Amino acid sequence: MSHFSIQNGVLHADSVALPAIADTYGTPTYVYSKTALMQNFGAYADACAGRDALVCYAMKANSNLAILDLLAREGAGFDIVSGGELLRVIAAGGDPGKTIFSGVGKTVDEMKLALEKNILCFNVESIPELHRLNEVAAGMDKRARVSLRVNPNVDAKTHPYIATGLKANKFGVAFDDALETYRAAAALSHLDVVGIDCHIGSQLLDDSPLLEALDKLIELIDALGKEGIDLHHLDIGGGLGVNYGAEGDKPPVPVGEYLGRLFKRIDAWRADKYDGRPIKVIFEPGRSIVADTGVLLTKIEFLKPGAEKNFAIVDAAMNDLMRPTLYQAWMGVQPVTPRAGEQLAYDVVGPICESGDWLARERALAVEPGDLLAIMTAGAYGMTMASNYNTRGRAAEVMVDGDQVHLIRQRENPADLFSLESTLS
Repeated sequence: MSHFSIQNGVLHADSVALPAIADTYGTPTYVYSKTALMQNFGAYADACAGRDALVCYAMKANSNLAILDLLAREGAGFDIVSGGELLRVIAAGGDPGKTIFSGVGKTVDEMKLALEKNILCFNVESIPELHRLNEVAAGMDKRARVSLRVNPNVDAKTHPYIATGLKANKFGVAFDDALETYRAAAALSHLDVVGIDCHIGSQLLDDSPLLEALDKLIELIDALGKEGIDLHHLDIGGGLGVNYGAEGDKPPVPVGEYLGRLFKRIDAWRADKYDGRPIKVIFEPGRSIVADTGVLLTKIEFLKPGAEKNFAIVDAAMNDLMRPTLYQAWMGVQPVTPRAGEQLAYDVVGPICESGDWLARERALAVEPGDLLAIMTAGAYGMTMASNYNTRGRAAEVMVDGDQVHLIRQRENPADLFSLESTLS
């Protein structure tokens, strides 16, 4: 069920009309549905019920403190990729002890912070990182729990910028090198080898690549066990996709079915090889939890007809929503108050001084200047990828809870953007 629907001729977020939000908070504004967020996370939690499993929300998808707070209250862990994201988890009331630290370039200071906060695990991606982490832990007289991110060379069949499981990608330890890397990790004095991790890419609409990757992880875990390296958890990563509404889009695998097939394979393996002894399973979903919880609300400033194209120039831009120009991503566009009459094909573009500043192309719209548009399924990788290019303040963010609206991020103004700068004395 979509929580953004036409009611009495006007697009609503739950029970709140979007024009009322625009009147109060201006545009562009990100609008999220709390109910949708809770339902999306609940699908994972329900599928994991009764199992030793942990859902670590990949907060790079959307790291607003209100969203992190709501998920933490529901028992979520967190998947972070920077020290700053760890500080966000803590500020939102999340538990560092349920937080895993991924990423290929962890600095010494980030490692120290994570060790001080006693995070659950470091997902390590190279031998040099293992040695750096061991040295940092030794200097703090601590032990670091580690999992190796293994690159299984599985094609996720997604956009090349968000595919992470092939040999050509920068992520993880190559599958053929994993056994030797685990041996190296086990030999280091201040590391505890506790798990294995895999993340093959994002926006996956078919779970067959994930099942293929799981089989390769199982193979490796068995090989490690023969060498006396017993792992306590298996982290299958995230990447489950969402339907953005483009023509011909394949519906994603429902969360319950996806997790069910993974658990079935894991259970059969454990029953056969380990007398049914369980292993903790960790997931790192991001997009599938937040993407369809949000829209980007924007206003048409001008309609500009052209010889080859018609342009709807809006007050949102590529600095607010980078996905279309970065990935050529298709985002749905919905007039907030649909009009009757002839539809024309428009490119929806922003005011930034780049030809790449577009949000949608060739959309059939019946619109006028001043109309509001909603860029749909914008809850993931919208605000977290936003910038201040052209000295544009980032958008406001609001959370709708039934018939209530909460401002969860104030709009930036130009003075905010240069407050940390100084001229030469």
